[in-house]
Amino acid sequence: MKNSKLIFIAWNMLLFLTVGCDSFTEVDLPSSQLTAKDVFEDKTTANAAMVDIYTKIRDHGLLTGYPSGISSELGLYADELMFYGISGSGQSNFYTNSLLASDTEIAELWNSSYNQIYAANAVIEGVAISKALATDDKNQLTGEALFTRALIHFYLVNAFGDIPYMLTTDYQQNKVAHRLPENEVYSQIKADLEQASALLPEEYIGQERVRPNKWAAQALLARVYLYKQQWDEASNAASRVLNQTGLYVWPSDIGTVFGKGSQSTIWQLMPAIEGANTYEAGTFIFVEGPPPSVAISDQLIAAFSDVDLRKTNWIKAVTNNTDIWYHAYKYKEASNTGTSMEYSIVLRMAEQYLIRAEARAHQGDLIGAKEDLNKTRNLAGLPDSGAATAADIITEVLQERRLEFFTEFGNRFFDLKRTGGLDAALSPIKPQWESTDRLLPLPESELLLNPNLAPQNANY
Repeated sequence: MKNSKLIFIAWNMLLFLTVGCDSFTEVDLPSSQLTAKDVFEDKTTANAAMVDIYTKIRDHGLLTGYPSGISSELGLYADELMFYGISGSGQSNFYTNSLLASDTEIAELWNSSYNQIYAANAVIEGVAISKALATDDKNQLTGEALFTRALIHFYLVNAFGDIPYMLTTDYQQNKVAHRLPENEVYSQIKADLEQASALLPEEYIGQERVRPNKWAAQALLARVYLYKQQWDEASNAASRVLNQTGLYVWPSDIGTVFGKGSQSTIWQLMPAIEGANTYEAGTFIFVEGPPPSVAISDQLIAAFSDVDLRKTNWIKAVTNNTDIWYHAYKYKEASNTGTSMEYSIVLRMAEQYLIRAEARAHQGDLIGAKEDLNKTRNLAGLPDSGAATAADIITEVLQERRLEFFTEFGNRFFDLKRTGGLDAALSPIKPQWESTDRLLPLPESELLLNPNLAPQNANY
């Protein structure tokens, strides 16, 4: 994972994965390069091909920590962030809910995501026909690729609604792909994650938790069940993760949650080079006001109590002695530190506790629900919940999710969307908000290339 040169070489050998993915065209490999079949006959290059997909996820598309990722863009789109940059820019359009199908930022989210899915499918196909890889290696790589394919489709379906679910690298099929109804997309996501869970080992490869294991697949599966209101399945999947006490340890200090060695981390993305840290820190941290780009919204700041340790540990104030602004401070290292201190955490224990709390409340297990809810509350220095009814517990869980997962991959926007709370939360503070803004527009360029993607989402 740390050998970036190896990754670069291996992915150059897989040039067909990185060229033409936007339009799914064929390209011929230079004679000096190995074919895809050759790459998957060697464990080292096969692993490098899979690792490079994580590099792509870290650097581009939905889950990047750069300003172009959904941690920033959907934070602006909802009520987590305020925008101070240039009017009319891509981030500005997210903040004012004035997106257009022709916006390059929308095309980037879509095309980068399907590029990553295409690469995952190439790994699945290449491993399947490999004659040299051991069975355990085949299972590991296939499981990782299935996990990745499910992960990206999960975010796509929540951002865009009905989408194609790509299961092949066959460009003839891909270029005429139809959108599937959300329920069918979710069914395929579940199938991929169940298969990934069966194939992946329980232990991690290495100590960094950057290659997903069985429990990472179960953690994402718990979220999928939650979003589909399958309470029993969500609770059980979260329990399977939380029961792995030899791997996952609940922190005693809130200041350690986002360190690279946190034992509450389930899966994370490694920085590009040793000594580098997260893109999120560079995106959100500023040292003087007014902010150059984004800052924590007044609504989010007001949602925290003054004794909440998340407010004092994960948010930082900046003042010019006249005004005061706040930035996300979950990740604190915005420059090279010689030895990397922070990785971008995608899945962590807190989400599993809150998934199970919400699911248990819906099932009528109020005692168990409150026990789970109190895990994040107590770590944040707050007393046990006083909620007495299932409805009250669910309300508190959603509030807790807001305070726990701000600026993490659009969690706030997706929570408001799945619970039907978008209009009530955003209409009073966003003059241009419309109910149809619950979905992003499909990229105009993709609709022109493939009319089967029509119709465009409403009101774009």
